[in-house]
Amino acid sequence: MKSRGGRPWSFDRDKAVETAMRLFWRHGYEGVSVGDLTKAIGIAPPSLYSAFGSKAGLYREALDRYEHGLGSVDVTAIGSATTLAEAVRRLLETAVGAVTRPDRERGCMVSSGMIACHPDNAALARDLAARRDVLRERIAQALAPFADASEAGRLARHLAAVMQGISIQARDGATAAELQEIIEDLVAGVAARSPR
Repeated sequence: MKSRGGRPWSFDRDKAVETAMRLFWRHGYEGVSVGDLTKAIGIAPPSLYSAFGSKAGLYREALDRYEHGLGSVDVTAIGSATTLAEAVRRLLETAVGAVTRPDRERGCMVSSGMIACHPDNAALARDLAARRDVLRERIAQALAPFADASEAGRLARHLAAVMQGISIQARDGATAAELQEIIEDLVAGVAARSPR
């Protein structure tokens, strides 16, 4: 890869995005300064700006990496379910597994990265909200075999809210076993309401 000026980068861009992703995941966008990023990556601020345009540009690349890798929510886990309650269980257990893995940061970068922010960062907050909307739509589509469109949409919104709460509780130190209790209660409610 070459810089915008045509010279080769003096750092590993892929490793830089990975490092930034971990910092943003742990501390949120506003909790990480350009100084934090350049120190962790081992570059000077001009190199960061040349490579990524801005801190926000690097954040977006880090989000893309997170969503297509460590933070991807596997809604395909629902595919082999035979009931709505089983589909909900599979989705939520996958989510709990993702936010409590000991080899990763706790919680979800998309769920908790920019809930509140400075007005200057409103565009990034809207980007994250749009990413959450896309996930909610993916959940609704995955639930379609088990519910009509209206019910699938309503349940997807509910599940997205539960998943965000699970993410925040994981960041606060809740264990997978404690979060499993939430799943059991929710699945019991879905099973009681749904004949299929």
